[in-house]
Amino acid sequence: MEGRLGRWLIGGLVLAAAVFALVSGEGIAPPVGRGSPAPPFSLASLDGGPVSLSDLRGRVVLVNFWATWCKPCEDEMPAMQRLYQQLAGEGFELVAISVDEDVEAVRRFRDRYGLSFTILLDPDRSVAEAYQTFRFPESLLLRPDGVVVERYVGEKRWDAEAYVERIRRLLTAQVSSRSA
Repeated sequence: MEGRLGRWLIGGLVLAAAVFALVSGEGIAPPVGRGSPAPPFSLASLDGGPVSLSDLRGRVVLVNFWATWCKPCEDEMPAMQRLYQQLAGEGFELVAISVDEDVEAVRRFRDRYGLSFTILLDPDRSVAEAYQTFRFPESLLLRPDGVVVERYVGEKRWDAEAYVERIRRLLTAQVSSRSA
């Protein structure tokens, strides 16, 4: 009898917690995904200067969340560098946001892989949290107006033709809208 009473009590508490979460869910941020505006941010770059999302307005942006201790992040970085080299100067920006606390580890990682794109520091993970990112690597492709085109979870071969062409289509749309 006590076991059955305990299960009912636990079930009731879980139900009460769920109802409370639904009723008090006003402060829950809407999902950051396709079609939603990217949350604003301003972070220090690895080189020291601040970079904000508003600084990147007008460009197609790939925002990548990563960490030096993340093997899939490490595996995708060379392809990200090749993507950046291929599209830099065409209205494309690649911003890699590190959630590491050790700035020197990030600097050593950058130097080891010869990364030339912008690396930002988010040691308290406040921006990662705003983007609802908790798995690494995780990336978001943004239109020039800051709206999310797509969210990608996991390692990607960023220099693969499919990704390059998708970004080029966004860049072409950007140029077409400017000349219209």
